[in-house]
Amino acid sequence: MNQERSTGLLRFATSPGSSSFTEFLAAAAPDLLPRGGAAADLLPRGGPARTAPEVPHGTTIVAAIFDGGVVMAGDRRATAGNLIAQRDIEKVHAADDHTLIGVAGSAGLALEIIRLFQTELEHYEKIEGTSLTLDGKANRLGTMIRANLAQAMQGLAVVPLFAGFDTDAADAACAGRIFGFDVVGGVYPEQYYQATGSGSLFARGALKKLWRPGLGRDGAVRAVVEALYDAADDDSATGGPDLVRRIFPVVRVAEAAGASRVSDDELAAIAEAIAAERRDHPGS
Repeated sequence: MNQERSTGLLRFATSPGSSSFTEFLAAAAPDLLPRGGAAADLLPRGGPARTAPEVPHGTTIVAAIFDGGVVMAGDRRATAGNLIAQRDIEKVHAADDHTLIGVAGSAGLALEIIRLFQTELEHYEKIEGTSLTLDGKANRLGTMIRANLAQAMQGLAVVPLFAGFDTDAADAACAGRIFGFDVVGGVYPEQYYQATGSGSLFARGALKKLWRPGLGRDGAVRAVVEALYDAADDDSATGGPDLVRRIFPVVRVAEAAGASRVSDDELAAIAEAIAAERRDHPGS
């Protein structure tokens, strides 16, 4: 970064204004936003739109609430056309201390948006001296997805799933919440469970049978892993647990104590139990 840009960023950062880091970056260095750079060259300039390059895509993300929090899981496969581009990509991350974000779509762009969203929440808290409400965080994320609409129309779409423990909830047992999104940035509060990505249809179908009121943390983790297992059974772009390579879904939990990642040892035991049950009852 050259001296002129560094000075410009410092001037913007120390001037009074919006608490949004995205707005700050748009004013100070718009080319650093995910929608800037080479991908913007795909947009039509007085002529027909060019075709988006074939880039790796992340696939299926699922989330489910339980008594005392919410769990989110993502498979580890990224595809480029009919090829497996990566077997161990991580699509589910902690957005802050009590929230989780998982993203399906163009993998590189999705990871940039996750990093920008994490910075957005941290920046707001530092400027305002308090954190956004859970609804406020979801709306901020929706605004960021809407800003990517031009690229989405060219095939570089990103569709997130957002969930968290609502620290403002009166009843901690009912504090887990999930928000779905569409490609134009629409925000939709969800009940009980939700999924996004290419295998979401199959994952939601599995969760209809697996989820139930009063589910505890362990039961919810088992449900989302099994939902991904079922999605991988019918969707070639979704990768199931790989017992040979020891690659398991990324599963994170948000509860009163904060956001944490479920260990691979715990996930291995769950995946092996599911595989054993399917061997005994292959039609289930």
